[in-house]
Amino acid sequence: MSDKKKGTNFLMQGTILAAAAMITKIVGLAYRIPLTNIMGAEGNGYYGVVFQVYSLALMLTSYSLPMAVSKLVSARVALGQYKNAYRVFKGAMTFGILSGGIVSAIVFFNARFISEEIMKMGLSIYALRVLSPCILIVAILGVLRGFFQGYGTMIPTAISQVAEQLINAIVSVVGAYLLMQTGRSMASGEAKESYGAAFAAAGGTLGTVIGALTALLFLLFVFTAYKTRLKRQMRRDRTRRLESRKTIYKVLLLTIAPVILSATVYNISNLIDQTMFSNIMAAQGMAEKEYSSLLGLLNGQYDTMTNIPLSVSSALAASFMPSLVATMQTGNRKQIHSKINMVSRFNMLIAIPCAAGFITLSGPILNLLYFNQDNAIPSLMLRIGGISVVFFCLSTVTNAALQGLDRMAAPVKNAAISLVIHVVALFIMLVVFKWEIYSIPISKIIFAGSICILNAHDLRGACGYMQEQKQTFVIPTIASVIMGAVSLLVHLLCVLFIGEMAAAVIAIIVAVIVYGIALVVLGGITEEEILSAPKGATLVAICRKLHLLKGRYR
Repeated sequence: MSDKKKGTNFLMQGTILAAAAMITKIVGLAYRIPLTNIMGAEGNGYYGVVFQVYSLALMLTSYSLPMAVSKLVSARVALGQYKNAYRVFKGAMTFGILSGGIVSAIVFFNARFISEEIMKMGLSIYALRVLSPCILIVAILGVLRGFFQGYGTMIPTAISQVAEQLINAIVSVVGAYLLMQTGRSMASGEAKESYGAAFAAAGGTLGTVIGALTALLFLLFVFTAYKTRLKRQMRRDRTRRLESRKTIYKVLLLTIAPVILSATVYNISNLIDQTMFSNIMAAQGMAEKEYSSLLGLLNGQYDTMTNIPLSVSSALAASFMPSLVATMQTGNRKQIHSKINMVSRFNMLIAIPCAAGFITLSGPILNLLYFNQDNAIPSLMLRIGGISVVFFCLSTVTNAALQGLDRMAAPVKNAAISLVIHVVALFIMLVVFKWEIYSIPISKIIFAGSICILNAHDLRGACGYMQEQKQTFVIPTIASVIMGAVSLLVHLLCVLFIGEMAAAVIAIIVAVIVYGIALVVLGGITEEEILSAPKGATLVAICRKLHLLKGRYR
């Protein structure tokens, strides 16, 4: 296969995974609206805090598994070593079951201590206990997804993600509603609403468990069906040196440990943010219900919105890793640079306009989605922290690039340095400036921006790569500024005549169209790149009719 076709293939696989990620985020956004309404701000606070603990547990057990398994399997598949690839899979599965099972048990039996002593939100214990078995489920799920990604196919992962989210959506909403009634019946007076909110949060987490279990059953079915082909490949494998269990576990640990450390340091910032906020606000005299509600707005609206472009970035990184590892086997530096540039540029084409949209239209977007709530605080958080989306998306891809280049320690070091800067900055903003909840979005910008700078330096040292600026950053930024100005003007005019909700919908549609036109006119995307997209020939024909493209149509 030619280099060009290989590059197109990994980008196509990334697009499949990104499309699945977008679908899951849209479904997630759709069900979070009724879920948020059922749980209320206080319930969202419990729900969000529990998921920060859950996320930390996943980082220690399974967050690294898909990427690590994908990296190790793809390296062996590229050399035709199918038996060794399968040995890696079996070793990773053992690791996943042991680590997932142990951490799941620790969280379940220590839920009271975690919720009361660490998070200072005692009623979150119910949601934490319901969610704890999911740690083991996701660990096994991560190994299976990494295996298929290592073989260069993202389709099983994509389908399992969509199925997981659909089941999650249904069970979460129904579970939250039913358990809220149970919680209210257990208490009286002022405690009645708090218990209702806590049990509603537990019902919401039940959807996560059932959704993950559904995805696991699907992937086990696919793996069973795939085993015939796998056995055929292993029979044809003439590899003389089969890796021992000891070697496999050693390689796994050497790969997984840095990824775990990197992911933990990279993602623990959210848990630190909320723990610091809860403890400092409590020390400053703020009531638990009040700071729980503020964290609920952060988790329920701000994080939900910013996670949409981040999911696309994560999908691109997942598809990018095995392709980069395979290219590393050839030692072709030019092709390595080309792949890093391609995925970074595609990433920024999505992240930059999303950030601009959050900054200019945060209020209309949140009012459209959460129409029965006061969105003033999360809207301001989105305007303040919207730019962090660009840095987080870029750092996700550059982390994957460094790991694919076998610079496993670099993301750990860079995330650790950035975390220290982040914690210091957050402490100053909370204690000295007293910016309360708005301190968190600002600290996220500092954290992600620092990682981007440090990663860029290490990529230069690892393979001599320097990021192209004009098409990756400058043109998408100019197009996004034009988009933001036009869409804001359209919204302001439409509000006068057709009302807030309809104006928001029209403004969003106009924003997408204006960004696309500006990007083509400014040369941010070529005719060849448009043709490679779904319905590319139709898009090129439209651009020609509008005189957006010059030259002869091919």
